[in-house]
Parts: sequence; C-alpha cells; structure tokens
Amino acid sequence: MILITGATGAIGRLVVEQLAAEGAHVRAVSRSPEKAALPADVEIVQGDPARPDTMAAHFDGVEAVFLHSRTFGDSADRLLALAAERGAAKVVALSAMNIDDPFDLQPSRWRGDRNKEAEQATAASGLAWTSLRVSSFAGNTLQAWGAQIRAGDVVRYVHAGFRESPLDERDLAEVAARALLTDELAGRRLELTGPQSLSHQEMVAVIASVIGRPLRFEELAPQAVAQHLIDNGLPEAWARALMARYAHYAGQDQHPVTGEVDKVLGRPARTYAEWVAHHLAAFRNG
Repeated sequence: MILITGATGAIGRLVVEQLAAEGAHVRAVSRSPEKAALPADVEIVQGDPARPDTMAAHFDGVEAVFLHSRTFGDSADRLLALAAERGAAKVVALSAMNIDDPFDLQPSRWRGDRNKEAEQATAASGLAWTSLRVSSFAGNTLQAWGAQIRAGDVVRYVHAGFRESPLDERDLAEVAARALLTDELAGRRLELTGPQSLSHQEMVAVIASVIGRPLRFEELAPQAVAQHLIDNGLPEAWARALMARYAHYAGQDQHPVTGEVDKVLGRPARTYAEWVAHHLAAFRNG
C-alpha cells in the first residue's frame, strides 16, 4: 500500500493516477474525500497531514509515503515518525531545486510549500528516502498566461528573456512512481528539469506554434505585473518573491537542463511543446 498526501492537487492526482495505472494499491489522503474524484480502485481517506493525529490510522499497512511539500505545515517530522511507527519503510518527498535560495526568492513558499522542510524531514526520517527536486512546472505558464491567450494574441508579462526548464508534470508523476515502487532511486536528491531551457518569449512562441495562432510577447515592468497579481487576489509576498526571482536570475538559466528524467525513465523527457499539445483546450477560446 502506498499513501499519497496532497492526493487531489495538480501533482498528487497525477501520482495517484500513475500508480493506479501500474497496478499499485493506493491510499489517497484528502481533507474532503467526497470531492476527490480519483480512480475507482483508489482508497480515499479523510485526513490532514498538518494535524498528524488525524493521520495515524491511515498508515496501517502502508509501505511507502509520498510527502507533498504543501500539505504538512510544521508537522513533517511528526508525520513521518508516525509512518515509521506504523511500519512504513520508504518516503518520497516533493521538493524543489531552489530550496537553498533565500526565502524571498522562493515564491511557492508564500503559498504554503515547505520544500526544504520536506527534504530535511525525509532524509532524517530513518526510512529509505528520495527527494524530488523540481525545476519549474510547465503548468505554471498556463496559470500565468492562459487567460490572456484565450482572450487575445498578446501575452503581457515580465522579463522576456528569463530562462528556465519547464517540467511536464506527467514526467514528475512517472519518476515519483518509480521511486515509490522500486529501490532504484533510494538515498538520492534528484534534480528534475524539462529537456529544454526556454525564455518566457520562447515559451510563448512554442504555444503559438502548437495552437496555430500568432502570439506576441509584450514585456511589462515588474512593478506593474506584481500589482496586477496582488489586485487579483494573490498574496503580496508571493508576487514580490516571484518578481525578485525573475530579477535575480535574469540573464542566466535558473535551472540548466540536468537530463535526470531521461536517466530515470529511460526515455527523453517530454518537451514543452508536448505539454502544450496535451493542454490544447485550455489555451483556446471556448
């Protein structure tokens, strides 16, 4: 049995689906199990990893745990201690390649991610462990630009030349499944990137090519974009950290391509164009 925290989020859901497709027995933790909408053969339980007392019984019969960095608050150590007490042997943590950056350059931290704590608790747990350090999710670009692309042909954003290596979330799910189901990746901190380093402007050009529409990137001042994000309800600290990250890494690849996905899966990592094609409807009007 494999227990998945964050099972109904964008990443956890893909991990659950990948494991289920490979025939694994999966126990998915959700605060609202009635809304989970996961595969029929997945066991769904109610719990909150940030409150370990709600989780203890769910570790019974569990051999491996997927620790999502946005789920446990300040309780990672206690949560994994409970898992070990109940007989778990392995933990795989979702983390990030930027965990050693100052916190004011880590936007996701201001939306609840505790990547550093996830990796530290995992390595100190006494369980066999793997940390999945992710570069950036390809899905972030849909959140940033999707509405603009559905509404018109101009993408207005910051730092046209900012470069990163977007990772297809499906590749992450496959690597996570490999780590959970085998001992091949134990004791490793895997730095996972997509196969290409692309600038913001180049990513918009890829989207244009795949969806078959002319798109133009228009660079805006960071202050204006940050204020727009804040005005639309996003945390101010997150918006400021995002702009600071872009400024800090301007003129260099934040996360150069590592090739780790290729090595783990024995095939090339999916390109950004393949990711866009998989999400085609989300970029189209109607």
